Amino acid sequence: MTDKVWFITGSSKGFGRVWAEAALARGDRVAATARDAGTLADLVEKYGDNIAAIKLDVTDKQAVDAAIAEAHKRFGRLDVVINNAGYGHFGAIEEVSEQEARDQIETNVFGALWVTQAALPIMRAQRSGHIIQISSIGGVNAFASLGLYHASKWALEAFSQSLSLEVAEFGIHVTLVEP
Repeated sequence: MTDKVWFITGSSKGFGRVWAEAALARGDRVAATARDAGTLADLVEKYGDNIAAIKLDVTDKQAVDAAIAEAHKRFGRLDVVINNAGYGHFGAIEEVSEQEARDQIETNVFGALWVTQAALPIMRAQRSGHIIQISSIGGVNAFASLGLYHASKWALEAFSQSLSLEVAEFGIHVTLVEP
């Protein structure tokens, strides 16, 4: 097996887009997700059957389960899952609204959790896989006006460290990336 199958959240721009393009350019197959799958049309045109452009909002657990199932059905396995979808909310702790706080945690923590939970049974059955969690320097240090963002990334760091211990015996690796 020389090619890999990637599942990448937040593939419309930024790191997610770069990783999707790099994997496709080397001949791998990619399930690239974005809230607007139309942003991936140029990659579909260029790479054809090697890419599955999937509409996905990671805060919707049912949609996550369906997207992982679609990628697995199409490509037959999942080798690398990158939990990249996320954002940083700026605002003083005192001023962050309930909705802003919930949205930040829903996307950066629960989104990654839902994708991870959906992918793990497939990887465990394969006895291989690599989950890459996109954290941040904000997952190890904190600065003013980013409290909820930091909270979300620290939570991601903690659950990922525990996860790495839980899945190692199944040949599954977990990596935290802290740009």
